[in-house]
Amino acid sequence: MHAVRRLDALRAPLMELVVTPATRADVSAAAAVLAEAFKDDAATLAITGLGRPTVTQLAALFRPLIRSGPLRHGHVDLARRASDGLLVGVALWEPPGRASPLAHLAHEATELPAFLRALGVRGMVRAARNQARLAAHRPTERHWYLAMIGAADEARGAGVGSALLASRLAVVDREQMPAYLESSSEQNRRLYVRHGFATTSIITSVEGARPAAMWRPAR
Repeated sequence: MHAVRRLDALRAPLMELVVTPATRADVSAAAAVLAEAFKDDAATLAITGLGRPTVTQLAALFRPLIRSGPLRHGHVDLARRASDGLLVGVALWEPPGRASPLAHLAHEATELPAFLRALGVRGMVRAARNQARLAAHRPTERHWYLAMIGAADEARGAGVGSALLASRLAVVDREQMPAYLESSSEQNRRLYVRHGFATTSIITSVEGARPAAMWRPAR
């Protein structure tokens, strides 16, 4: 699943940012940033069936999500404010050749109890069903996949999304690989277009959402 919330939506002074990889010690802080960013995202709420969750409820979902997938098999990029190290943005990436961790929540046995507490049985079934529908639209060509990206409220419009994208896309370009994502917001699609992505289709099979599939060719 991919969506971007509260990235470059508002005009604000650009801040100097440092992008670094996450460690296990960063999981709780990263989950808190994503929870703040996604608390009003219609696509995420529709996919999980959580309705109107609190930030605390979403953080309880994102912690096992980060631990079970991106932290183990992918890349968790953190954007920190250079002046004081405050964490203001998070991006979850899946490298080429990996099955999407977001599409196989129930298969991560060690995190299953945490997912059950966060979603319940019905919520897990709904999320798995919708993730499978998203996965069906994934290109068969090897590619990098941007699963999720978000910025803290206080960093909206400060270039956090652009900094996170530019950092990982530099790696993608060195490897001469394409990249793929799904975006639930027309406003955020403009950010992606600036970084070389183009909409290839609108996904209509997801319950309660119509995300755009976006592809960035290899460079």
